[in-house]
Amino acid sequence: MPRTVTVGLDGSAESRAAVEWAAREAKLLGLPLRLLHVWQPLTQAPLLGAETEQDWTEQLFREVADGLRVRHTGVEVVTEHAAGRPVEVLCQAAREAELLVLGSRALGGVGGFVVGSVGLSVVAHAERPVVLVRAGEQAADEHESVPAAGPSGASAFRPVVLGLDTSSPDEDLIRFAFDAAVRRATSLRVVHGWHPPAYFGRSMAADAELHASTGAGEATALSRVLRDWRHKYADVAVTEDARSGSAAQLLVEASRTASLVVLGRRVRRRLFGTHIGHVAHAVLHHGVAPVAIVAHD
Repeated sequence: MPRTVTVGLDGSAESRAAVEWAAREAKLLGLPLRLLHVWQPLTQAPLLGAETEQDWTEQLFREVADGLRVRHTGVEVVTEHAAGRPVEVLCQAAREAELLVLGSRALGGVGGFVVGSVGLSVVAHAERPVVLVRAGEQAADEHESVPAAGPSGASAFRPVVLGLDTSSPDEDLIRFAFDAAVRRATSLRVVHGWHPPAYFGRSMAADAELHASTGAGEATALSRVLRDWRHKYADVAVTEDARSGSAAQLLVEASRTASLVVLGRRVRRRLFGTHIGHVAHAVLHHGVAPVAIVAHD
């Protein structure tokens, strides 16, 4: 059975945005789209309430699936309802999927997006890539602006952005980013943020020299990591961006002109906790583009 692009759907605006993104990605990948609704049985809930919710979700799924088949011709759409703890069910679904897609909602009146406890737990524990899509995400948002017309789904994709730590580069993470760029026929921008040494700041002249020397070394390290990948993906134009500063801030800034931001996180073997790293956490909450989190050892 082929893997699917699986997306969580609960009827919310953020989940509907995630569904549309997942449908577009399923078409790029040539894979079926699996709509998944997770409901957690309540032992004290009246039977009528459970039946009413089931009827509502089945009607919702029929309407959403029918609409997707019209808007995204050629994409096979399957639906599934599952009972259980949402985090456990979604993580299991991720194991069987090419990637799992979830939605995040906008903060009212404050810049940023809310990734709920379920979403954060899934991101922290899923073994396959998880993509978080903000509420209101449109296909045109991922494409370059057309003069006098603004963003258009018919124009070229914006670059894919990869956040990379050169001290521990992971092949699965880098491959995912390059493949995403290939599917979109776009370029790849690799962002690496670095901090000056702890003893930085003794004198202006020494600082300038040390800063230049450290920057050159970080740029060289980034080029070294990407050298073989450039040869393997010769058709992908790569921009190497090694800069002094917070990696999280650099990536949030880069997300404003990206079609997708790709980040890694180390696999966690413990069942509890939602630690995903401060960079991924910041980008998930403040990044503009969809964010893919790729688990790696």
